[in-house]
Amino acid sequence: QGQVAESGGGLVQPGGSLTLSCSASGFDLDHRAVAWFRQAPGKEREAVACVMTAAYETHYTDSVKGRFTLSRDEHQKMVFLQMNDLKPEDTAVYYCATGPRAYCAGSLLRRVSDWGQGTQVTVSS
Repeated sequence: QGQVAESGGGLVQPGGSLTLSCSASGFDLDHRAVAWFRQAPGKEREAVACVMTAAYETHYTDSVKGRFTLSRDEHQKMVFLQMNDLKPEDTAVYYCATGPRAYCAGSLLRRVSDWGQGTQVTVSS
């Protein structure tokens, strides 16, 4: 069974930028829909962005539109979440998710079977 792993989290000041990376072992991400979720303390998990196998089919939740960009690197078989103009409310653990039959319903990924361990993003001055 494959595994998903995230990296790139950290502490950043408001208005700053971070890029999260998602990679997989045991399967190729470029053959799957992939999404980023996040969960802040005391809050439910939230769908942030989703991309179908065709890289141009990306979807974002309203709160990150214009600030976050989800992209694929088919050569590296990775998915990235570029986050700009970060706000304190973006503070959360960010998770990469996918599945062999997963698909995007807007920013929400359905039929998730593989989750990463998460990476912490903290936006604070």
